[in-house]
Amino acid sequence: MFQGENISVLPLDDGFVELRFDRRDATINKLDARTIDEFRKATECIATTSEVRGVLVTSAKDVFIVGADITEFSAMFQQSADAIATAVRTNDAHVTTFEDLPVPSVVAINGYALGGGLELALLGAFRVMASNARVGLPEVSLGLIPGLGGTARLSRVAGLAAAIDWVATGQSFDGRLAVAAGVVDEVVAPDELRETALAWLRHAATGEIDWRAAQRRKKVRLPISAREAADVIDRARSRIGALHDRNRPAAAIAAETMERAAVHDLEDALDHEADSFGRVARTQAAASLVQIFLNEQVLKKQVKRSAQAARPVSQAAVIGAGTMGGGIACASALRGIPTRMKDIAQARLDAGMDAARKQLAKHVESGRLGLRQADACYASITPQLGDVGLDDVDFAIEAVVEHPDVKRRVLAELEQLVPADTVLASNTSSLGIDELARSLARPEQLVGMHFFNPVPKMRLVEVVRGSRTSDVAVATAAGYAVALGKTPIIVRDCPGFVVNRVLMPYVNAFLRLLADGADFETVDRAMEGFGWPMGPAYLLDVIGMDVLDRVVDVIGAGYRDRMPPVDGSALGLMIERQRYGQKSGEGFYRYDGARAGRPSKCPSPDAHALVATLQSNGSSAFPDDVIIERMMLPMIVEAAHVLDERIVASAVELDMALVLGLGFPAHAGGALKYADWLGLDRVVAMCDRHAELGAPYVATPNMRAMAAAGAHYYPA
Repeated sequence: MFQGENISVLPLDDGFVELRFDRRDATINKLDARTIDEFRKATECIATTSEVRGVLVTSAKDVFIVGADITEFSAMFQQSADAIATAVRTNDAHVTTFEDLPVPSVVAINGYALGGGLELALLGAFRVMASNARVGLPEVSLGLIPGLGGTARLSRVAGLAAAIDWVATGQSFDGRLAVAAGVVDEVVAPDELRETALAWLRHAATGEIDWRAAQRRKKVRLPISAREAADVIDRARSRIGALHDRNRPAAAIAAETMERAAVHDLEDALDHEADSFGRVARTQAAASLVQIFLNEQVLKKQVKRSAQAARPVSQAAVIGAGTMGGGIACASALRGIPTRMKDIAQARLDAGMDAARKQLAKHVESGRLGLRQADACYASITPQLGDVGLDDVDFAIEAVVEHPDVKRRVLAELEQLVPADTVLASNTSSLGIDELARSLARPEQLVGMHFFNPVPKMRLVEVVRGSRTSDVAVATAAGYAVALGKTPIIVRDCPGFVVNRVLMPYVNAFLRLLADGADFETVDRAMEGFGWPMGPAYLLDVIGMDVLDRVVDVIGAGYRDRMPPVDGSALGLMIERQRYGQKSGEGFYRYDGARAGRPSKCPSPDAHALVATLQSNGSSAFPDDVIIERMMLPMIVEAAHVLDERIVASAVELDMALVLGLGFPAHAGGALKYADWLGLDRVVAMCDRHAELGAPYVATPNMRAMAAAGAHYYPA
């Protein structure tokens, strides 16, 4: 009847037809421009074929439709909001013809029906779902709202309150919750899905079920007043935090759209949605979050390519226990890799095993592991004071104290104990890999592997290539990181690598602001308002002043022109007064319960008085926009240096390292995506405006050249 690249229409018995999604040369179905056009043509084919009594909609893949083809978004988002809205209306017109067919339709949902997949399913009169399937509208996670009728139809199928919950949270739901919300009509075992959907279709075709009423309900306004719709939205605002996020406005825009559309018919509701989609698609959050999604796909492909050179890891070792070593060993054991954990101190071995035990207990409590599985994982970690079994490991991670002499000695000893082809990884946050490799007979086997704390929560691992590190060592380290559920980013050896190197100018900018009279709580509020998970003062307290001081020294020594010590630094004064932050109970803030392991942040008048002693010209009130400029510009400049020096391969790796390892605000996309959003001409002008602050604010020659050429770090 109809055969396209991604959709076919096939005749069934009794006058029924099957519209089947089966994207050619792919393992999943996605909605791209071609698929939507084929859907229109398939619908026309059905509409013009006589004696069709009903339509069964299916997928030939293991999933129904996972959503839109995100790779098409970048080009669309370069258009104006009006042009985007027009494109949305065109797509609406294409798919709505299916809803208007003069015969019943039943959608059989298997696997995932997400985003546009669920929106297409809502076109059918009825929906039957496999018990192992999930449905949802996750567009807000990309800074967007549904753009194929999702806000309009879901409100009419599930009611306004449930629809707002689904759209604003972006969560996916199982069959039980989908039925309870009225989004699907029945949930069945996967092997019963097709026959059950056909039974619904037969009942609808014979009039036993009123399919016309089901379709008609989606065409009319909701049975509530404008006041009642506003009340529903107000109640949603009290329970859904996303509706208050200024940096990521998609959820709030979706709620406003659904409130306005509630008292209009479907045609007007679709118009409202199209206008709102055009508006939200032009936001910084949408541009950045879509780019992050695309960046993650790039990283996955890179790791897959590099994995071809990787050696398999069946037995690992962690040298140096404690919280970090225990976290790495536990992550390894959770992925089925037996791990030896060695230390010279029993107390640290005990601490490492305790860290692993606590992490496994959390997995059991959350239902991710059964008790027997957790016990098996724990048993696969072997704590030891001696060297037994190290001659049988494929991969060994050194995780001792961050001191070059200690690390060199441990690595040299370890090299003698493991097989010659074992990859050695140093878990260092700032020490040079080439420097550590000086003590080794096989420097090509050494790679840096910077895990971030806390290991169970932080996805990033910086895999550091020294000048003599082999491709096999790099690929094996990256593959091991993936096996642990982490995202590896390969960087060239340099002081601070990427994350800490770009962080240091931010820290120095904060210390300089304080010296110039800024109030640290005001700075924290401004940067948290920008989107950071915590302000710089709080960040320093969490890291620990003593820890940060060592990192500042190591990294600063490598970039004396751009990262010189800040005269009269608040960091030095805090250390002098033994105000180390959370660990000591006092830093920029006071921490009640810090020593009990449950620190609660409180204001500290003493800290304000202490910082005031450094402000020779007294206090100054800095506007938020000035604070943000002074804090963010040095990060952008240093990120530009990192890319110019080819420490990473592209802006993708650099920005993802900052987002995953530093908590760089996702709505801004990373330092270089943020620079693109501002415009490099504007960034350079801001740098020039702050030139008196010195080298950290001096735009690189390449930044100036790109600004003059109207260029971007990412393809426009």
